Amino acid sequence: MTYTRLGDLLVGRGAITREQLEQALRRQKEDGRRLGTILVEDGAITEKQVIEALQAQLGLEYVDLDAVDIPAGMARLLPRNIAQRHQVVPLRASRAELYLVMADPLNFMAIEEAAAATHRQVIPMIADAAAVDRAVQALYGGPASRRAVEELQRELSGGGPAAPIPVQERWKLSAGETDEDAAPTVRLVAALAERACAEGASDIRLEPQGGQARLRMRIDGVLREIAAVPRELQGPLTARIKSMAQMDVDQRQRPQEGRIQLTVGREPLDLEVTTLPTLSGEKVVLRLIRRGEDLSAEGIGLEGEARQRFLDLLAPASGGLVLAVGPADAGKTSTLYAMIGHLRGASVDLVCLEDPVERPIDGIDQVQVDERTGLTLAEALRAALRQEPDVVAVGELRDAGTARLAMQAALTGRTVLSTLRADGALEAILRLLDTGMEPPLVAAALRGIVSQRLVRRVCPHCRQTYAPGREELERLGLPADRPYTFCRGAGCPACFQTGYRGRTAAFEILPVSPALRQAIRGRSRDGLEAALAAAVPRTLRDDCARLVVQGVTTAEEALRAMGEQDQ
Repeated sequence: MTYTRLGDLLVGRGAITREQLEQALRRQKEDGRRLGTILVEDGAITEKQVIEALQAQLGLEYVDLDAVDIPAGMARLLPRNIAQRHQVVPLRASRAELYLVMADPLNFMAIEEAAAATHRQVIPMIADAAAVDRAVQALYGGPASRRAVEELQRELSGGGPAAPIPVQERWKLSAGETDEDAAPTVRLVAALAERACAEGASDIRLEPQGGQARLRMRIDGVLREIAAVPRELQGPLTARIKSMAQMDVDQRQRPQEGRIQLTVGREPLDLEVTTLPTLSGEKVVLRLIRRGEDLSAEGIGLEGEARQRFLDLLAPASGGLVLAVGPADAGKTSTLYAMIGHLRGASVDLVCLEDPVERPIDGIDQVQVDERTGLTLAEALRAALRQEPDVVAVGELRDAGTARLAMQAALTGRTVLSTLRADGALEAILRLLDTGMEPPLVAAALRGIVSQRLVRRVCPHCRQTYAPGREELERLGLPADRPYTFCRGAGCPACFQTGYRGRTAAFEILPVSPALRQAIRGRSRDGLEAALAAAVPRTLRDDCARLVVQGVTTAEEALRAMGEQDQ
């Protein structure tokens, strides 16, 4: 059975065109991946269509893994390394046969290894790739988490506060590894981090609710409940996490911050830990920071003319203040890091002031702001400027005093990078004017603004196309007399029935033009709005509409990102 036959079958069923097949086959020769995977990534076909074709081609049974319970004993039958390496999961077994669920039933190496390890004939079955991944995590990661909880319960059965974890054990376990010598809580946190990475979560939350604590993860910007923690483990588990993060275990009445370092697979991962006292106990949030994440201009989603305008704002000799603006959870910090990554170099003295420092970056000086020790953001900025750096990056302009210092530094010819929580360029400019600095100085200091929003991607596994109506086109600012094909997700196990999986960013790149500088000096809102409209080649609305037309996101999601979903 060859991949070409699968391609011919897809063409024959009308799922793809001959041209799409030939293009995918050329890419397959370059990287050796499955034909079906390439076609799904290109948006030529959905995973559901590939599964239907494989069922017809191979006569396989489809399994909805989210609707079945896999016996825990299956984890002892098939080694974990085979299941994770090939993304396969054992469903059931007899003396002579093993029913193996796979996203790629043409992976004959996986079938051979599973047969050799279990001494059984392998009967392949097919399922969604994301469902297989979740099943592997649940079967091989779930038992590890349950064992860690059970061991912690036994360890704490005598009562009393949890003992601190020895320093040598705090960082020793990599998620996905087996280490029976590690403390139960270390293994539990590692298992949770592994699950969060598999789901693409941005944070993990342990929230006391009186009778029990709920464990939630934020996936694609939406909180989803994962599990419940028994009441008797809330305090001890929180204490152990605090100990791993090198916090004060005995201090329960004040918020604290700390960090845990792990490796998930081969990816280094930081867990930024914060606590908050509540009536029911301490709420703990573990924010995932992936140090291996691509934070280049391309990595954050900039392409074509928008990417070039972004890079033009960062011309080293220009000086001035460049801001990334947007509401909370808009990806501003990632954009700031992309700016830093572009400007750093052997000939550049770049100082970055953060609270907290999220990820280490080679080639720059990073300063951890800590108001508890008296090192405020404003004080750190003054000290950094006395050393005459070429570029200064400030994590966020949180108050008028810091904003004034940043603009004063920009007026001396330095490049100053920062973020500001504002809905868009107009609101950001008005915020700068409200700092008390003279409008002509604000106009002279400001070089450019990057406004952005994060939008959810259409799930590739349940993608459907449709012809939009006139009203939908008009709300997106698209001409209603042209034919368009939009996409949306029907909802499937891979996306928690939401129709979305993953996120990307929409951008508006604003270089400050002479006309805009004049409008800032005049401080007229009407004048600013007119100058902004003339200065922006492509607005945030335009970029959101582009993502809809390209099938990346839905019209509903684009309108939500622009704050117009209820209009």
